[in-house]
Amino acid sequence: MLALVEITAWHWTGFIVGVLIFVALDLFVFHRDTRAITFKDAFFWTTVCFVLAMLFGVALVPMRGKDEAMEFITGYIIELSLSMDNVFVIALIFAYFRVPAEYQHRVLFFGFIDALIMRGTIIAIGTKVVEKFHFILYILGAFLVYSGIKMIFAKEEGVHPERNPVIRLAQRWFPVTTHFDGAHFFSRLNGRLALTPLALVLLMVETTDLVFAVDSIPAIFGVTTKPFIIFTSNIFAILGLRSLYFVLVGALGYFRYLKAGLAIVLVFIGAKMVGEKFIHIETVWSLVIVVGIILLSIAASILGPNASRIHEQAYRTSSSPSPVPSPPRRGEGVRRTGEGEVRGEKPPN
Repeated sequence: MLALVEITAWHWTGFIVGVLIFVALDLFVFHRDTRAITFKDAFFWTTVCFVLAMLFGVALVPMRGKDEAMEFITGYIIELSLSMDNVFVIALIFAYFRVPAEYQHRVLFFGFIDALIMRGTIIAIGTKVVEKFHFILYILGAFLVYSGIKMIFAKEEGVHPERNPVIRLAQRWFPVTTHFDGAHFFSRLNGRLALTPLALVLLMVETTDLVFAVDSIPAIFGVTTKPFIIFTSNIFAILGLRSLYFVLVGALGYFRYLKAGLAIVLVFIGAKMVGEKFIHIETVWSLVIVVGIILLSIAASILGPNASRIHEQAYRTSSSPSPVPSPPRRGEGVRRTGEGEVRGEKPPN
């Protein structure tokens, strides 16, 4: 019989150090120059991240057995799929602030470092709570069903920095420049330390990841409650998210049914968690169902009616440059129109 290796502090430390070395090489060696990421480069690194995740899953077989290896792969696919919705929002943020292509990788890099800390903290707390109060899983399952249904019927909203409490707090503490200062997050304005628009973009990306973590992390509890599997699958998913963004950004308009597919995934995982006592679905079948839903939604997007018109419109939108807007000031509302940006006094509550 296979002797399972106990997960120790050394395994946690080794994994985290390995990830940090990988991202350090990515930033300071492979992408040390400030330049736009090409599709070919992004596709290569997306493939590398996926292969590394699969190799890690294979390595878990002699360490933790086939069941946990399958739990990792299923959790990774679920987290990676749900992170695609995050890609759509990041694209809106970059478009709103008119972030030059050569600076986007830097924002995503530091966003990943913060996500590593934030998600690790949420997972550590969440697993302890679930371990002590098992009924929390049913509450999380019901929440995922609600989130999935809400995602299906929710209207698309634009980017509203003036509504973000983190952005408003940052603007209260620091002045903000109206133009980018290279790839810097800080600059000088009238002799004072000031934030650049790139810093506001980073804050928006970080708070967005926190919002998406509220859906994605509970979803993996429908597969496993083991902290190491939850953490590693999450980190591998967001590790590949940076390069995946540059692969998908030029074709976001193609995947008009992907959001619906992700919503169905949330409903399925939530229903699985709620009904676990009555109907047990094996991990391998959960993986097959999740992958099937995502592939069907992508196929429907590409092959569906009016697809060519939507694809052409998406290409025009993704390839049209615009000037950098100045950050919204306190007390000033910002709304997006078909002609651009309209500013004015914030309407009374």
